[in-house]
Amino acid sequence: MAADRRTVIENCAIATVDADDTEYTDGFLVVAGNRIEALGAGRAPEGLADVGRRIDATGHLVTPGLVNTHHHFYQWITRGLATDHNLFDWLVALYPTWARIDEPMVYAAARGSLAMMARGGVTTAMDHHYVYPRGSGDLSGAIVRAARETGVRFTLARGSMDRGEKDGGLPPDFAVETLEGALAATEETVNRHHDASFDAMTRIAVAPCSPFSVSTELMREGAALARRLGVRLHTHGSETVEEEKFCHELFGMGPTDYFESTGWLGEDVWMAHCVHMNDSDIAAFARTKTGVAHCPSSNARLAAGIARVPDMLAAGVPVGLGVDGTASNESGELHTELRNALLINRLGAHREAALNARQALRLGTYGGAQVLGRAAETGSLEPGKLADLVLWKLDTLAHASIADPVTALVFGAAAPVTASFVNGEQIVEDGRLLTVDEDEIARATRAEARRLARIAAQG
Repeated sequence: MAADRRTVIENCAIATVDADDTEYTDGFLVVAGNRIEALGAGRAPEGLADVGRRIDATGHLVTPGLVNTHHHFYQWITRGLATDHNLFDWLVALYPTWARIDEPMVYAAARGSLAMMARGGVTTAMDHHYVYPRGSGDLSGAIVRAARETGVRFTLARGSMDRGEKDGGLPPDFAVETLEGALAATEETVNRHHDASFDAMTRIAVAPCSPFSVSTELMREGAALARRLGVRLHTHGSETVEEEKFCHELFGMGPTDYFESTGWLGEDVWMAHCVHMNDSDIAAFARTKTGVAHCPSSNARLAAGIARVPDMLAAGVPVGLGVDGTASNESGELHTELRNALLINRLGAHREAALNARQALRLGTYGGAQVLGRAAETGSLEPGKLADLVLWKLDTLAHASIADPVTALVFGAAAPVTASFVNGEQIVEDGRLLTVDEDEIARATRAEARRLARIAAQG
């Protein structure tokens, strides 16, 4: 859309997810270029110039686009395997296959992961990619290219592992990097792809995989590298009781204390999972404003446990939602995580008071933007913010009898996406992607999944 053209959306319910949770039962929104220009109750102002399009959104709820804060795109081509395993057994079962990925596989898997999220309302995605087998090609470049083609806003968390089997780690030795190689490749990725501008479509974070797959030196030097380059930091943390035991045995302290000792707590850091956190861990995250990517479906799939999200929110910890890799959440959709986050957290200590519909929506929008360091730009519908927004159709059989639209979106079945906009450009129409060919992506991902399975079977 040209910078001087406007899109006007009218006759819709709006959940802005701003600081006051402002909502309109019948409102309008005006997009000018790639920014939200105005929104409010009733009809759009008369006499707006250069209106290129008007959308009658009767029967719809407009929300900020969903923000995914943790994913592993490459796993799209290893879905449906090791379905009855806990985390460590699952990793042992799958690392021999993952260690044989290459650039065409990663590109196809990234396209599949991105397409599935985008058609379900995700406008800002991230990928934590940490498997870089020797000779596998330009994996980071392939992932960034796939995101650019899909049209979503994107953060690549450039991961790394330097603790292979010979050092007591889980990955095969040929699938890990050296300390020096990982740091150099990460810095090159930042230099090539990171955009720090307000409306950036691509950003890079520094992201060693986890305490049990990287050395302490890589954790410390990775944190120093990220801060020297001015980018964010991401890793897995406190996902399972086995991880906690591992940290005590190897480092003489729990995961949170270990992270703090290596420079890995701070407002520029977010951790995936954080399931096994005690009161002092949550207090440390709150004190340092360290963020959390909550992945309820994956945590349930791997029997990891229930993260203490209500306690984190009460303490002031920034929390967003994550799909996690699709080898542990085969659906690959973030909008289902709104519902799952609410329901799973109600199985915990707070029961029915754990989360409500609006808190779940905030986790999936503003909370995610906050965790990714982009809350000033996206995550809520406010004048001056980027035009990343979704029109959810709520007047069909699945939702029409639910009076409150936010309740319908979160508690009800997965709502159809009539339109999704990123940076002011429409990327979804009536549940189909406009930027890429979904059927071609499905064929390509199936072919690459089969090729990977053949290679892995040959050893």
